[in-house]
Amino acid sequence: MTERLDPVTLTLIEGAPSSSTTPSGMQSTTTLRRRRTVVGALNLATCGALAAAMAWILSAGGWSLLDGLLLTCFLLVTPWTVLGFWNAIIGLWLLHGRREGLAEVAPFASAGNSGEAVFLRTAVLMTLRNEDPARAFSRLSAVAESIARTGHGHHFAYFVLSDTSRPEIAAAEEEAFAAFRATLADGARAVYRRREDNVGYKAGNLRDFCARWGGEYELMLPLDADSLMAGETIVSMVRMMQAYPRVGILQSLVTGMPAASGFARIFQFGMRHGMRPYTMGSAWWAGDCGPFWGHNALVRIAPFRDDCHLPVLRARPPLGGPILSHDQVEAALMRRAGYEVRVLPVEGGTWEENPPTVVDFVRRDLRWCLGNLQYIRLLGLPGLHPMSRFQLLWAILMFVGLPAMTAMIALSPFAVREAQAAGAFPTALAAGLYSLFLFICLFPKLAGLADIALTRDGLTRYGGGARFALSAFIEIVFAFLQGAVSSFRTSLFMLGLLAGRAHVGWNGQERDAHALSWATAAAGLWPQTLFGLLVCGALAWASPAALLWSLPLTAGYLLAIPFAVVTARPAFGAFLARHRLCAIPEEFDEPAEIAALARPAPQPVAVAA
Repeated sequence: MTERLDPVTLTLIEGAPSSSTTPSGMQSTTTLRRRRTVVGALNLATCGALAAAMAWILSAGGWSLLDGLLLTCFLLVTPWTVLGFWNAIIGLWLLHGRREGLAEVAPFASAGNSGEAVFLRTAVLMTLRNEDPARAFSRLSAVAESIARTGHGHHFAYFVLSDTSRPEIAAAEEEAFAAFRATLADGARAVYRRREDNVGYKAGNLRDFCARWGGEYELMLPLDADSLMAGETIVSMVRMMQAYPRVGILQSLVTGMPAASGFARIFQFGMRHGMRPYTMGSAWWAGDCGPFWGHNALVRIAPFRDDCHLPVLRARPPLGGPILSHDQVEAALMRRAGYEVRVLPVEGGTWEENPPTVVDFVRRDLRWCLGNLQYIRLLGLPGLHPMSRFQLLWAILMFVGLPAMTAMIALSPFAVREAQAAGAFPTALAAGLYSLFLFICLFPKLAGLADIALTRDGLTRYGGGARFALSAFIEIVFAFLQGAVSSFRTSLFMLGLLAGRAHVGWNGQERDAHALSWATAAAGLWPQTLFGLLVCGALAWASPAALLWSLPLTAGYLLAIPFAVVTARPAFGAFLARHRLCAIPEEFDEPAEIAALARPAPQPVAVAA
């Protein structure tokens, strides 16, 4: 049953908000508060039970400094994992246990299918910095073509906002833009602007757009160089924004595109089936304080321009200066301004590309890590909604838990020896807690697999049950190996932050599939390998049985270098593609927007008058 309150919505539009509903009037604040209480209670109870079990295990033979360190690390690791578990359970229940699950999560979604005329003016923005121009403009052309096919193209304009610093790439951008503009019936609706001063990085780029052109448009649609969206999806989201003027940001559920890289292919397969239950569950209780991922989302320009100014952190680098992970801060500021931030947990029509190798993935992850840790200095920002403040804290804990897990693994050989010395040790309880924790970690993936299996024609969309099951097994093994590699590198990076020596740049990303040589992989991943050898060697000496139990978490360190080389090999990616392993639905039923990317040059776009 939908929670949309039409009379309240009309009152809000007239400027008199009700304190009993969210700013748009679509949901009761009492309902959201009840949901958050339930989720909070479930998480606290689960974390408390796990912590109590861990404390009981560690207390065998008396407490020691090592026991205290292990318990502290466990307490840092557990909350993020447990929330993911409950998000997935709630999401799976909404998807398959409730008749109107989407209406409970996103009451605004039905407005997208209303068929009402589009009247809001929308600027489609592509931000670039030293990216491959041909690649970026092929995606922008596909978006423009798709929007034009909806018959609403005259309400959209296109802005290419470049922060490119390399002259040869800038020249290629200008050429590609000229070709793109020539395909539009009205070339005046396309603008290219390159900044010489890249202050504020991407956030500063968008801020510059708002200052120059923001007054001419009601909405903006930021796209990254690898973004792709279907026109029908965009128009549907515009209708939602029209129906609810107090929605400030509407984030789409972005999924990966078909990939040639074996690494990207397996990674996005796991993300694809795992995201829908997780996002449904989190949106159920986050409600009007949802996430913003910085791209493939509609943003209401006026409140963004007037109320979402990012502070420059007054501290020395690396944690000071411009905010790198600007999107969640902008979401918090948008909610503070009295506008809702919503996520549309519906799959389809909105895509991105994922890094082609584990090395590229780690490089991107480090930038996110630094950006999220900068939120520490923003937790006290005045006027934030409590849920927005929680979202910032949660983004911090996402990365804080990684070095805590790494520390637990590093301390595990010492823990085994101490347990042996203690004599009586609750081995069965320890094995049970370990198995339960791994299950909780995996559950969002398992919920995603169950979602596909329970959805009508779900397995058919992935190439059949046998292929889907084999792909799921490959991805779960991949996730354990990849998690060890990236979490260890992030842990080292965070140690560098404490010493004030860590640094990440803001530049173009590697997006095309490419091989990694053994030398390159070894140069980047030898610390993981050395760590794995030390930990696994110590565990083998202390207890071979303990080493076998540890392999789901430790094998990734030992195999880091061959894992990176094999998953990057073009032949490996070609093998997966040829057998349709780890395939996504778009490979079996290719959308027109993805098909358009294969064309060598933009085609003329017929834009409605």
